[in-house]
Amino acid sequence: MNRSDLFDAIKKYDFSFFGISTAIFLIGILNLYSATHATTESSIYTTQLMWYLFSLVVGFIVSLIQPKNFFRYAYFAYLTCVVLLALVLVVGQKGMGAQRWILLGPFRLQPSELTKIGAVLALSRWFSLHEPDKEMNLKDLILPFIIAFIPTLLIVVEPDLGTGLLVILIFLVMAFYRRLNLKTITVIVIFGIISGGLMYQFGLKDYQKKRVMTFIDPSADAKGSGYNAIQSKIAIGSGQFLGKGFKKSTQASLNYLPENHTDFAFSVFNEEHGFIGALFLISLYVILFWRYLWLSQSVSKIFDSIAAVGLMAIFFWHTFVNMGMVMGLMPVVGLPLPFVSYGGSALLTFGICNGIATSMSNSRNLF
Repeated sequence: MNRSDLFDAIKKYDFSFFGISTAIFLIGILNLYSATHATTESSIYTTQLMWYLFSLVVGFIVSLIQPKNFFRYAYFAYLTCVVLLALVLVVGQKGMGAQRWILLGPFRLQPSELTKIGAVLALSRWFSLHEPDKEMNLKDLILPFIIAFIPTLLIVVEPDLGTGLLVILIFLVMAFYRRLNLKTITVIVIFGIISGGLMYQFGLKDYQKKRVMTFIDPSADAKGSGYNAIQSKIAIGSGQFLGKGFKKSTQASLNYLPENHTDFAFSVFNEEHGFIGALFLISLYVILFWRYLWLSQSVSKIFDSIAAVGLMAIFFWHTFVNMGMVMGLMPVVGLPLPFVSYGGSALLTFGICNGIATSMSNSRNLF
């Protein structure tokens, strides 16, 4: 490749997915530093930075893969993720009451994060091969539901109910995009209500039920299960319109708000930057969602279109659930805010998502 060809390829390369994500990450890394600078974990922002640089490299490599290979190896990627999930239950490392990680030298890999991508690719391939122009009925949903349910079950057993339910939510978004008839939608809604009640009654553990009750009335156990939710709302409310300023979060510096670098990172950001800062960050996420939806309408292959929606769903549900959780609008579950919450496996997953999307976008004029 000569110099002119290289410059031409660079001009045609779609940097938007990595660019928007990097903007969000820069906000996140500053927020992480602010949340932890007065604690014993003051150096974890450097680990987060290393993970993000690694995720950028991996994502860039993925972006150079032709999209037809994502279709070709979709089921293989899915099966690999299922095997890793099963392996976690046998030899995985335990932490915080769950067994979710596989040790890879000095690093810990959380296979449930990568499973979201494996499920999206497998579902996209199935949906694209089975009469993509026809509205689906309940019978048509049986096999794709099984594809989503198998990893969901393995993840819930870890236990990680939040991530398990996320896989099902991603499946539902993809199924709706693929088109369902009205009867099927009605049955899904009724089934969801009934199964939700049965899961609460018979499937949830006591601490998980307590999270639901805490969501309804945090003050009922203000010093116990409701503590995080109450402190989170105090942090958000005290930020008011413009916020207290960088490194001036009392909830974080005085350690009133646990998990302020992971699940409740958005609470710290709200306290320091107020409504205006939160609105700016949310706007960046909306731009990222829109870019994925734009991609789904710009590609020529149905597999790529469905996969773009599935990848968007990963980002959307993470963002929606995490923000809803810290604002007291949803029960507390352990889902990180993309590029803001601390966590290497999540960053790697989001980086791969952007790499796949970039590859599909580049395929319109590069491959």
